Amino acid sequence: MLFHITMEVNLPPDMPKAEADDIKAREKAYAQELMRRGKWPHIWRVAGRYANVSIFDAADNDELHALLSGLPLFPYMDIRVTPLARHPSAL
Repeated sequence: MLFHITMEVNLPPDMPKAEADDIKAREKAYAQELMRRGKWPHIWRVAGRYANVSIFDAADNDELHALLSGLPLFPYMDIRVTPLARHPSAL
């Protein structure tokens, strides 16, 4: 199943830089592993915001939740999920 995901990151302004840098590095490594596995086939940055629009490919809602909740930045994200279905006019 494909899912359209929007993620906006809201790190606490008082988070120490070293902690923020560490969590961002872990986030990047985890995200790239999901991309290599084909679970996160598309990601786009939202210009001007600490946010992205992504497509995830998960077997079901439970797998999607596990993938998203595994993100190191998950506690600091506002995530919106839209399940996708094939459009009847698509080639």
